[in-house]
Amino acid sequence: MAEPYIGLMSGTSLDGVDGVAAVFDGGRPRILAHADVAMPPALRAELLALNTPGPDEIHRMSQAGMALADLYAQVVSELLARTGLDAARVRAIGAHGQTVRHRPDAGYTVQLNAPARLAELSGIAVVADLRSRDLAAGGHGAPLAPAFHAAIFGTDRPRAVVNLGGIANVTLLSPAGVVGYDTGPANLLLDAWCARHTGRDYDEDGRYAASGTMRPDLLAELIASEPWLAAPPPKSTGRDLFNTSWLDQRLQAWQARHGVLAAADVQATLQALTVETVSREIRRQLPACEQVWVCGGGARNGGLMRALADALPCPVAPSDDAGVPAQQMEALAFAWLAHRHVAGLSGNLPAVTGAAGPRVLGAYYPA
Repeated sequence: MAEPYIGLMSGTSLDGVDGVAAVFDGGRPRILAHADVAMPPALRAELLALNTPGPDEIHRMSQAGMALADLYAQVVSELLARTGLDAARVRAIGAHGQTVRHRPDAGYTVQLNAPARLAELSGIAVVADLRSRDLAAGGHGAPLAPAFHAAIFGTDRPRAVVNLGGIANVTLLSPAGVVGYDTGPANLLLDAWCARHTGRDYDEDGRYAASGTMRPDLLAELIASEPWLAAPPPKSTGRDLFNTSWLDQRLQAWQARHGVLAAADVQATLQALTVETVSREIRRQLPACEQVWVCGGGARNGGLMRALADALPCPVAPSDDAGVPAQQMEALAFAWLAHRHVAGLSGNLPAVTGAAGPRVLGAYYPA
C-alpha cells in the first residue's frame, strides 16, 4: 500500500476539526478513515475573538495555536486507532491551522497553528503554512481546494464543486480549464444570526430560515452595498470583511428607512444571500454546467440545499454522490496538499489564486 497521509481542517465556522487518513496512489484518493472532534467552547470563543484586534494578541494567539495543535493531535490519535496504522507508517500530516486574518490585499494571511508541537505529539511529520508561498508569488493564497477538485474530478465535462463553509466558494470545472474563487458569506452569517436570536449554534436543516419570509429588497441592498461581491476573480475573503458588524451596519441603515424586520426574516434573507451569490456565479461563468456537488457544513442544511437547487438549472447534490463525503472534502484536500509537498509538486493553480506561477506549498516539520 502507498504511504498514507492525514489531512486536518478547522474551518471558518469553527464548529470543530475534521480529519481524514487517505492514500494517494495515482487514481481517486482512497479514504481510510474519518474522525472529527468538536471545538471546545472556550477555544472557539477565543478564536472568534482573535479575528478582531484585542489586547495581548501575541500571547493569546500563541496559546490558541498550541491548544489547536493539541486538538489536532486528538484527531490524529483517533485516525490511527480507526485504521490500525502505526504513526511511523504515515508519511505526513497536512494541517491547515485556523485562519484569524486573511488580507491578501496587504500581502498576508494568518493561520494559527503549532506544527512543531503537532509533530512532537503525533510522531508524524507535518506540512503546514500552506498559503504563504502562493501569497509571496502574488496570489491570494486561497482558495486552494480547486486544484484538488480538478485533480480528482477532472475537467472533461462542465461541473461545479461548491463549498458551503463559513465562506462559500466555487470550483468550476470544464474542458476550458478551472475557475475557482470565494463568492461571499455562507454559514458564517447564518450561524451568527441564528445563535444571536435562538441560542442555537446553527440553523438545523434551515428551519429557522424557513420560519421567516425572504425580503428581496433587503437582499438586493445587501448585494449592492458590498463592492467585493461584484469584484472579478481572483478573489478570496473571510471574517475580516463578512462579520456581524458588516451585517449590523446594513440592517441598521435599512431598518431606519423601512422599519424593523422580524429576526427570522433576516435569517431567510441571509440564506438567500448565500444562494444568490453562489448560483449567479455558476450561471454566469459556467452556463452549461451539468452537475453541482456541494461540500462543507452547508451540505447538511436541507433548506439551503433545496434553495440552491431551485436557483440552478442542473442537479445539485452533496459531494457524497461523487464519492467524497461532504464533511471530508476539505480535510482530504489538505492531505493531498501534504502529499504534493512531499513529492515536490505544486499545489496551487495560478489561474485561481492569481499567483505568478505554480508553487510547492507549505513548510515541512519532521517527526
